[in-house]
Amino acid sequence: MGTLATVLVGLLAPAGVARAAGAGDVPVPPNTGLTDRGVGALSAADRDFVVKVRLAGLWEIPAGNMAQEKSEDPRVQNIGKNISAQHVLLDQLDRDAAKKLGIALPNKPNDDQQLWLNEMKNANSTTFDQIYVDRLRAAHGKIFPAIATIRASTRNDTVRKLAQQANQFVMTHMTLLESSGIVDYGALPTAPAPAAAGKGPVPVDPGMINAATSSAPGINTSVILLVLAAALVAGVITTMRIFRAR
Repeated sequence: MGTLATVLVGLLAPAGVARAAGAGDVPVPPNTGLTDRGVGALSAADRDFVVKVRLAGLWEIPAGNMAQEKSEDPRVQNIGKNISAQHVLLDQLDRDAAKKLGIALPNKPNDDQQLWLNEMKNANSTTFDQIYVDRLRAAHGKIFPAIATIRASTRNDTVRKLAQQANQFVMTHMTLLESSGIVDYGALPTAPAPAAAGKGPVPVDPGMINAATSSAPGINTSVILLVLAAALVAGVITTMRIFRAR
C-alpha cells in the first residue's frame, strides 16, 4: 500500500480498523456514532461550511499541481502531490454531502484564492516554495475554528461527519506543510490574548449557568432560595423557644 493510501485509510477508517492504539499513540477519532443520513436541521453556517470545503479544494488542488511542476525541492514536490490528491478525495466527500443536502457549490476559486494562485504562478523556482507553504499553512490555520464550531454545533448528521473528516484532512495537511522545514515559526502572528483572563477559553453561557445552578429540572433557583430562607427562619425561632423554656 502506498504512502498516500495509508494516510487516507488512517483518516477515514474507524480507530479499531485503522490500527490498534497503544498507550503512547495519538488516538484516531472513531466513526462510531457518526451517521450520514442528511438528518437534522441545516443552518446557514452549515451551508457555508460545505461551500468552504469545496472552495478549499478548488485552489489547493491546482496549487499542489504547481508545487510538483515549479518546485526544485523534492520535499515540496511530494507535499504538493499528497495535498492535491487528498483534496480530490475530500472534494468528493463534500460534493456527495452537498448533493444529499441540496447545497449548490461553486466551480471556481474565490477572489482571494485566485490571487494566491496567481502569486504562485508568477513566482520563480527560488520564491515559489516559501509562498506555497506559507499561503497554504495560513489558510489551514484559519479553517480550524470554523471546523470546530460546526463539529460542535451542527444538528445535521451529514455535516457533522463532513466536519470530522475535514478536520483530519486539515491537520494532516498542516503537518505535511511543516515537514518542508521552511516554516518560519518566529514570524508567525501572535494569537490574541483571552478576552477575559482567568475565566477560561469558553464564553460563559447564562443558560448553562442557570441549568448548572438548578438542583432539579423545572425548579427555579429563586424558589430554592426562598425555601432555604424559610427553613433558616424556622430554625432560629425553634432555637429561641428552647432557650426560653430553660
